[in-house]
Amino acid sequence: MVEQIIAHLRQVNAGRSLAEQMQLLAPIQALQEWQCQRLLTTHAKLAEKPSYAKAMGFFVDELYGPKDFSQRDADLMRVIPKLAKALPNKAMHAIEQALWLNALSFDLDMAVAQSLAGAPLNRDSYARAYREVGRGEDRAQQIQIVAGLGEQLADVVKIPGIGLLIKLSRRPAKMAGLLSMHEFLQRGFVAFKDLGNVNAFIEPVIATETALNQKLLDPDINLTEENPLPYV
Repeated sequence: MVEQIIAHLRQVNAGRSLAEQMQLLAPIQALQEWQCQRLLTTHAKLAEKPSYAKAMGFFVDELYGPKDFSQRDADLMRVIPKLAKALPNKAMHAIEQALWLNALSFDLDMAVAQSLAGAPLNRDSYARAYREVGRGEDRAQQIQIVAGLGEQLADVVKIPGIGLLIKLSRRPAKMAGLLSMHEFLQRGFVAFKDLGNVNAFIEPVIATETALNQKLLDPDINLTEENPLPYV
């Protein structure tokens, strides 16, 4: 588990460094912002439900958005062996899934940003770049990680005493310079502790994203006439 987490962190760090060298960080961040708005538009009805709003916000803001995760990732790289001894295995697995999603998403975003080549970003240019990049297996994997992560987080919040453990660890985390990592864990806990039936939230998201992915990559669908993306 620790080795996998470190591998994901190194992959993201390498991707950021390469993107910076290629002057792609700003286009990638703009792309991520657009994708977040697309997700919120596509799943607007779910996001409007009070019990789902925090979970949707967590996925968009903490896992997939243009936020700078470098400090959180640096914190994790420093303390992950110790963290593995302190946190339950389910919590560590959820962290691993989150970082895997982050690493894969950044890689795909970088490819789409390169394909866009500076073109104005809208539903049409995005759809064309998405199809040009392809990588259907990676896209399907990305969606499945989201499904698995949702289930993992739902299990984590059921662990007896996990809320108190996270609350009590805030001060030590701050003193150790690990506040960004702690806040990430705390927001994940808060987002999912009142979610209720996680499948009622996750399954519609997965079904919709799977259908969108298939349509965007289907060569028999004319994206000019049948673009499945919403207007953002």
